[in-house]
Amino acid sequence: MANKITDMSKIRKVIKFYCEGKSKLFISSYLSLSRNTVKKYISLFEVLGLNFELIDRKTDTELELLFSQTTVESISPKLQILYDFFPKMERELKKVGVTVQHMWEQYIAVNPDGYRSSQFAHHYKVWGKRVNPVMHMNHKTGDKMYVDYAGKTLSIIDKDTGEIKEVQFFVAILGASQYTYAEASMSQQKEDFVTSVENAMRFFEGTPAAIVPDNLKSAVIKSSRFEPTINETLADLAEYYQTTILPARAYKPRDKSLVEGAVKILYRRIYVTLKETKFFSLEELNQHIWDLLDAHNSRKLTGRPYSRKELFLEDEKQKLRPLPQERFEIKYQSFATVMQNGHVQLSQDKNYYSVPYQYVKKKAKLLYTKSTVEIYYKYNRIAIHPRNYKPYVYTTTPEHLASTHQFVAQWSAARFIDWASSIDESVGEYILQIIESRNHPEQAYKSCLGILNFEKKVGKQRLINACKRALDFKIYNFKTIQNILENNLDHIDFEQEPEQELPVHGNIRGKQYYN
Repeated sequence: MANKITDMSKIRKVIKFYCEGKSKLFISSYLSLSRNTVKKYISLFEVLGLNFELIDRKTDTELELLFSQTTVESISPKLQILYDFFPKMERELKKVGVTVQHMWEQYIAVNPDGYRSSQFAHHYKVWGKRVNPVMHMNHKTGDKMYVDYAGKTLSIIDKDTGEIKEVQFFVAILGASQYTYAEASMSQQKEDFVTSVENAMRFFEGTPAAIVPDNLKSAVIKSSRFEPTINETLADLAEYYQTTILPARAYKPRDKSLVEGAVKILYRRIYVTLKETKFFSLEELNQHIWDLLDAHNSRKLTGRPYSRKELFLEDEKQKLRPLPQERFEIKYQSFATVMQNGHVQLSQDKNYYSVPYQYVKKKAKLLYTKSTVEIYYKYNRIAIHPRNYKPYVYTTTPEHLASTHQFVAQWSAARFIDWASSIDESVGEYILQIIESRNHPEQAYKSCLGILNFEKKVGKQRLINACKRALDFKIYNFKTIQNILENNLDHIDFEQEPEQELPVHGNIRGKQYYN
């Protein structure tokens, strides 16, 4: 019967034998098919531009549909000219504003006797299904980056213990050019996932308008048909790179067909090669992945005169947004109550950071990265500090403290010595001796403050005289200055040696002090 479709199982064998190099005469005799039938299906197979692996994966129904749509007209000169035009057209359609009608007008201007617009659109649709059955969605340049993990894992060997550790195989692909990135990572946890997504954008040297992940927990906390809940860390990455997260819809395989197709191809071109090789570090494994990946991206696309890399460099790269100069830092969070001293504790490092004193006893949220600590109260950021990894250390911004706390926080040996020296050298010397006489400088701060405050009570000159007299006695404490001033001993002529001594009141640590 004319135009009767041959059994698809025989078609598979025809193509298999042909790919193995068998002659058409052998295939015809072995399968009991006419030579014209064998020639027909071999010609159609060549027109489709597919390989045997793709043919073999198709069901009989899909295979019958594929070959039934391809008639003898498929290889006519008129249609061949049209098919030669389609690769260029496919690239142009990825650009914003370009339509099938625009491309038909270009085609018909060069080929006045060519197909009319309706037939033109029909043949393009058929051609698109034949040359790349996976690539059935129309992707605009710079629009989406699809990301996913391969189902099968790779492995590395620990040099020290010999333990075999499974590692994940991450894949990212740009929709328009099909330019692909892949790497191995230790897990699918959010830290590793976000790092891999960022590495992909750094590899592509630009940011797409949207990132399309599968519904794994590292990307989507709660899936939904209408409004899925995005993982907060991934959302922060998207905000930093000024892009959008568009999770693939659950049970909608078309949303992620491109990246799943890329995973299947990389299984054949990368995974199989690496599976039999031993690697002793993640860096070593990734270097081999990237070497094979470069060959994959440089390989010509099926049925097209260009590669993924060429398509990316010529059409898609300039459509990606520029990358920020600095890499993204993952933010972690914790909660703490502001203590009475105006600080909150970052429990991760066991240290403390100041907040404005108005927030004492309030519950605060801490967002911290490797380099900074941000503190929030009711969605408002109230403080930011550089992160300090040393435990039990206070990081304080003076403006955060109440006025009395600010004054105390500014106490230091140098500050008291400078203050005293500004009154007189003898006062500065006495304050210095007080500080040096203590086991720790802070033990002397209150004494120093009390002595220097006498300037307001008794005047500058009397304080100077009192310090000179106290230096003669070589007794360094607040009580000495207080007694000298209360007993008017600061009026004695200092050019003469002091003949009297103050009565001894007691002895502490072998040092006398006086009333």
